[in-house]
Amino acid sequence: MSKVAIAGKGGVGKTTVSALIIRALVENKKNPILAVDADPNSNLYLSLGANFSQTIADIRDEVRREVPPGFSRSDYFKLKLEEIISENKYFDLLVMGRPEGAGCYCSVNNLLREFLSKLSKNYPYVIMDCEAGLEHLSRRTSDNLDYLILVTEPNIASLRAVEKALEITKKIPLKIKQKYLLINKIKNKEIDKLRGYLDNLKIPVLAELPYEEKFIFASEEGKNIFEIEIPSNIKDIFYKLIKKIS
Repeated sequence: MSKVAIAGKGGVGKTTVSALIIRALVENKKNPILAVDADPNSNLYLSLGANFSQTIADIRDEVRREVPPGFSRSDYFKLKLEEIISENKYFDLLVMGRPEGAGCYCSVNNLLREFLSKLSKNYPYVIMDCEAGLEHLSRRTSDNLDYLILVTEPNIASLRAVEKALEITKKIPLKIKQKYLLINKIKNKEIDKLRGYLDNLKIPVLAELPYEEKFIFASEEGKNIFEIEIPSNIKDIFYKLIKKIS
């Protein structure tokens, strides 16, 4: 099983990268796949052309308020979580929703982590589109990871966000088998000016993706990743990428 988290600051294209990874897995018949939208500001479900009824956050808040007679909090929470798994043709989807508000969610988060750990065992591939600050991971609402892919644009501001994310991974009680950097939206040879900075990060580069306007236009037109004609060079990159995380 490969459990993969994709993270990066807003606008770098991590949701598109997450969707492209899922499409590459589908096209190479590597399934079943569990897609987890763990960023309340992201639209992974839209990028995948999927729908959902409720988020995990909705269920979490509901269980904190009230549990029906005859149920333990644990059993009711797990039952409700199973009900909100969105089953699609090529993958299943879970949407985490907004982060916690006021109050202690430790017990609920422990139940969530236990549920996700057991659920993940049913899927050879779990792909998580995460918040920039890795909040769900730092709260241990997720199990350990096989791969963390940090997506960046070829500029200093974006790379500094990667630095912060790497610092967070050193402080959270989460085991990560391998961390990778994926550089997105590269124009001309602008990446060459950042080679020294990249070397100092001391994180292997998984892929370098050229800037592709068609992904931006497709998103604006409401198309999902399975409706877009993927350029052959991008497709080749992602086919090679999934071999490294399989």
